Amino acid sequence: MNRTPAFDPDCTRCPRLAGHLSAVRRDHPGYHAAPVPPFGPAQAPLLIVGLAPGKHGANATGRPFTGDHAGILLYRTLHAFGFASQPEAIARDDGLVLHDCRVTNSVKCLPPQNKPTPLEVRTCNGFLAAEIAAVSPRIVLALGRVAHEAVLRAVGVKPSACRFAHGAQHDLGQGRLLFDSYHCSRYNTQTRRLTPAMFEELFGEIRARLS
Repeated sequence: MNRTPAFDPDCTRCPRLAGHLSAVRRDHPGYHAAPVPPFGPAQAPLLIVGLAPGKHGANATGRPFTGDHAGILLYRTLHAFGFASQPEAIARDDGLVLHDCRVTNSVKCLPPQNKPTPLEVRTCNGFLAAEIAAVSPRIVLALGRVAHEAVLRAVGVKPSACRFAHGAQHDLGQGRLLFDSYHCSRYNTQTRRLTPAMFEELFGEIRARLS
Protein backbone atom coordinates (compact mmCIF):
# COMPACT_ATOMS: atom_id res chain seq x y z
CA MET A 1 0.00 0.00 0.00
CA ASN A 2 1.25 3.49 -0.87
CA ARG A 3 1.53 5.37 2.44
CA THR A 4 2.97 8.52 0.89
CA PRO A 5 0.55 11.46 1.21
CA ALA A 6 -0.48 13.41 -1.88
CA PHE A 7 1.27 16.49 -0.47
CA ASP A 8 3.62 17.38 2.39
CA PRO A 9 3.94 21.14 3.05
CA ASP A 10 7.06 20.57 5.16
CA CYS A 11 8.88 18.19 2.82
CA THR A 12 12.69 18.52 2.74
CA ARG A 13 13.51 15.17 1.08
CA CYS A 14 15.63 16.82 -1.63
CA PRO A 15 18.61 18.61 0.01
CA ARG A 16 19.41 20.73 -3.04
CA LEU A 17 15.83 21.98 -3.34
CA ALA A 18 15.47 22.59 0.40
CA GLY A 19 18.68 24.63 0.39
CA HIS A 20 17.57 26.59 -2.66
CA LEU A 21 14.22 27.43 -1.05
CA SER A 22 16.02 28.66 2.08
CA ALA A 23 18.07 31.03 -0.06
CA VAL A 24 14.97 32.23 -1.92
CA ARG A 25 13.18 32.93 1.37
CA ARG A 26 16.11 35.10 2.47
CA ASP A 27 16.09 37.04 -0.80
CA HIS A 28 12.29 37.23 -1.11
CA PRO A 29 10.76 37.12 2.39
CA GLY A 30 7.26 37.71 0.99
CA TYR A 31 7.34 34.66 -1.26
CA HIS A 32 5.67 31.33 -0.47
CA ALA A 33 9.06 29.64 -1.07
CA ALA A 34 7.96 26.19 0.10
CA PRO A 35 6.40 23.11 -1.47
CA VAL A 36 3.46 24.29 -3.60
CA PRO A 37 0.20 22.39 -3.01
CA PRO A 38 -2.03 21.16 -5.83
CA PHE A 39 -4.97 23.36 -6.79
CA GLY A 40 -8.54 22.32 -7.51
CA PRO A 41 -11.18 19.85 -6.31
CA ALA A 42 -10.00 16.87 -4.29
CA GLN A 43 -11.51 14.60 -6.95
CA ALA A 44 -11.75 15.65 -10.58
CA PRO A 45 -12.06 13.97 -13.99
CA LEU A 46 -9.10 16.00 -15.31
CA LEU A 47 -5.69 16.22 -13.61
CA ILE A 48 -3.10 18.53 -15.20
CA VAL A 49 0.54 17.84 -14.33
CA GLY A 50 3.23 20.43 -14.92
CA LEU A 51 6.98 20.43 -14.26
CA ALA A 52 7.71 22.49 -11.12
CA PRO A 53 6.85 25.88 -9.57
CA GLY A 54 8.29 28.95 -11.29
CA LYS A 55 10.45 31.21 -9.12
CA HIS A 56 8.36 34.37 -9.47
CA GLY A 57 5.08 32.55 -10.17
CA ALA A 58 3.86 29.56 -8.17
CA ASN A 59 6.87 29.71 -5.84
CA ALA A 60 5.90 33.29 -4.99
CA THR A 61 2.11 32.92 -4.85
CA GLY A 62 1.83 29.38 -3.49
CA ARG A 63 -0.52 28.17 -6.24
CA PRO A 64 0.42 26.26 -9.42
CA PHE A 65 0.84 28.36 -12.57
CA THR A 66 -0.29 31.52 -10.75
CA GLY A 67 1.48 34.81 -11.33
CA ASP A 68 3.78 33.57 -14.09
CA HIS A 69 3.82 33.50 -17.88
CA ALA A 70 3.07 29.77 -18.13
CA GLY A 71 -0.26 30.31 -16.41
CA ILE A 72 -1.49 32.85 -18.97
CA LEU A 73 -2.31 30.36 -21.69
CA LEU A 74 -3.24 27.58 -19.26
CA TYR A 75 -5.90 29.41 -17.28
CA ARG A 76 -7.24 31.29 -20.28
CA THR A 77 -7.79 27.96 -22.01
CA LEU A 78 -9.23 26.30 -18.91
CA HIS A 79 -11.74 29.15 -18.66
CA ALA A 80 -12.65 28.89 -22.34
CA PHE A 81 -13.54 25.22 -21.91
CA GLY A 82 -15.44 25.58 -18.65
CA PHE A 83 -12.78 24.28 -16.27
CA ALA A 84 -12.04 27.63 -14.57
CA SER A 85 -14.23 30.42 -13.23
CA GLN A 86 -12.03 33.17 -14.70
CA PRO A 87 -9.33 33.45 -17.37
CA GLU A 88 -6.53 34.84 -15.20
CA ALA A 89 -4.57 33.57 -12.21
CA ILE A 90 -2.86 36.45 -10.44
CA ALA A 91 -2.74 35.60 -6.75
CA ARG A 92 -3.81 32.84 -4.40
CA ASP A 93 -6.75 34.96 -3.17
CA ASP A 94 -7.96 36.18 -6.59
CA GLY A 95 -11.20 34.19 -6.42
CA LEU A 96 -10.29 31.69 -9.13
CA VAL A 97 -12.15 28.38 -8.82
CA LEU A 98 -11.52 25.24 -10.87
CA HIS A 99 -14.36 22.98 -12.02
CA ASP A 100 -13.81 19.25 -12.73
CA CYS A 101 -10.09 19.97 -12.96
CA ARG A 102 -7.07 19.86 -10.65
CA VAL A 103 -3.59 21.25 -11.32
CA THR A 104 -0.36 19.96 -9.82
CA ASN A 105 3.35 19.57 -10.59
CA SER A 106 5.76 16.66 -10.98
CA VAL A 107 8.09 18.38 -8.51
CA LYS A 108 6.45 20.44 -5.76
CA CYS A 109 9.46 22.66 -4.95
CA LEU A 110 11.23 25.32 -6.98
CA PRO A 111 14.40 23.89 -8.60
CA PRO A 112 17.40 26.06 -9.56
CA GLN A 113 17.12 27.25 -13.17
CA ASN A 114 13.71 25.50 -13.24
CA LYS A 115 15.52 22.19 -13.85
CA PRO A 116 14.92 19.42 -11.33
CA THR A 117 17.35 16.52 -11.44
CA PRO A 118 16.10 13.05 -12.39
CA LEU A 119 16.62 12.00 -8.75
CA GLU A 120 14.47 14.91 -7.53
CA VAL A 121 11.69 13.96 -9.95
CA ARG A 122 11.84 10.38 -8.68
CA THR A 123 11.92 11.47 -5.04
CA CYS A 124 8.76 13.53 -5.52
CA ASN A 125 7.02 10.83 -7.55
CA GLY A 126 5.39 9.18 -4.56
CA PHE A 127 3.35 12.32 -3.98
CA LEU A 128 2.14 12.29 -7.58
CA ALA A 129 1.26 8.60 -7.37
CA ALA A 130 -0.76 9.21 -4.21
CA GLU A 131 -2.48 12.19 -5.79
CA ILE A 132 -3.49 10.31 -8.93
CA ALA A 133 -4.91 7.54 -6.76
CA ALA A 134 -6.87 10.02 -4.63
CA VAL A 135 -8.10 12.29 -7.43
CA SER A 136 -9.23 9.36 -9.62
CA PRO A 137 -8.99 11.32 -12.89
CA ARG A 138 -10.34 9.94 -16.14
CA ILE A 139 -7.77 12.01 -18.04
CA VAL A 140 -4.29 13.13 -16.99
CA LEU A 141 -2.76 15.92 -19.08
CA ALA A 142 1.04 16.01 -18.94
CA LEU A 143 2.63 19.35 -19.80
CA GLY A 144 6.01 18.40 -21.20
CA ARG A 145 8.17 15.30 -21.36
CA VAL A 146 9.26 15.36 -17.70
CA ALA A 147 5.63 15.41 -16.55
CA HIS A 148 4.78 12.70 -19.08
CA GLU A 149 7.45 10.37 -17.70
CA ALA A 150 6.57 11.26 -14.10
CA VAL A 151 2.93 10.29 -14.68
CA LEU A 152 3.93 6.99 -16.26
CA ARG A 153 6.24 6.18 -13.34
CA ALA A 154 3.50 7.14 -10.86
CA VAL A 155 1.03 4.66 -12.38
CA GLY A 156 3.58 1.91 -12.98
CA VAL A 157 3.84 2.13 -16.78
CA LYS A 158 7.26 1.87 -18.47
CA PRO A 159 8.17 5.11 -20.31
CA SER A 160 9.23 3.04 -23.33
CA ALA A 161 5.61 1.89 -23.71
CA CYS A 162 4.30 5.44 -24.30
CA ARG A 163 6.33 7.90 -26.34
CA PHE A 164 5.83 11.60 -25.64
CA ALA A 165 4.42 13.73 -28.47
CA HIS A 166 2.20 16.77 -28.45
CA GLY A 167 -1.39 15.64 -28.87
CA ALA A 168 -0.60 11.98 -28.19
CA GLN A 169 -3.02 9.88 -26.17
CA HIS A 170 -2.05 6.83 -24.11
CA ASP A 171 -4.20 4.24 -22.36
CA LEU A 172 -3.11 3.98 -18.71
CA GLY A 173 -5.61 1.26 -17.87
CA GLN A 174 -8.40 1.40 -15.29
CA GLY A 175 -10.35 3.73 -17.56
CA ARG A 176 -7.67 6.43 -17.55
CA LEU A 177 -6.08 8.24 -20.47
CA LEU A 178 -2.85 10.23 -20.60
CA PHE A 179 -2.81 13.22 -22.95
CA ASP A 180 0.50 14.90 -23.86
CA SER A 181 1.12 18.57 -24.57
CA TYR A 182 4.14 20.75 -24.98
CA HIS A 183 4.57 22.78 -21.80
CA CYS A 184 2.90 26.20 -21.90
CA SER A 185 6.17 27.90 -20.93
CA ARG A 186 7.24 31.34 -22.07
CA TYR A 187 9.83 29.79 -24.41
CA ASN A 188 7.36 27.42 -26.07
CA THR A 189 4.63 30.01 -26.53
CA GLN A 190 6.95 32.78 -27.73
CA THR A 191 8.70 30.50 -30.23
CA ARG A 192 5.23 29.20 -31.22
CA ARG A 193 6.22 25.63 -30.61
CA LEU A 194 2.93 25.68 -28.72
CA THR A 195 0.27 28.03 -30.11
CA PRO A 196 -3.11 28.91 -28.55
CA ALA A 197 -4.80 27.05 -31.42
CA MET A 198 -2.79 23.88 -30.67
CA PHE A 199 -3.65 24.09 -26.96
CA GLU A 200 -7.32 24.76 -27.65
CA GLU A 201 -7.54 21.83 -30.06
CA LEU A 202 -6.15 19.55 -27.35
CA PHE A 203 -8.58 20.84 -24.73
CA GLY A 204 -11.43 20.47 -27.19
CA GLU A 205 -10.59 16.79 -27.45
CA ILE A 206 -10.31 16.47 -23.68
CA ARG A 207 -13.66 18.17 -23.14
CA ALA A 208 -15.28 15.91 -25.73
CA ARG A 209 -13.87 12.81 -24.03
CA LEU A 210 -15.23 13.95 -20.66
CA SER A 211 -18.73 14.76 -21.96
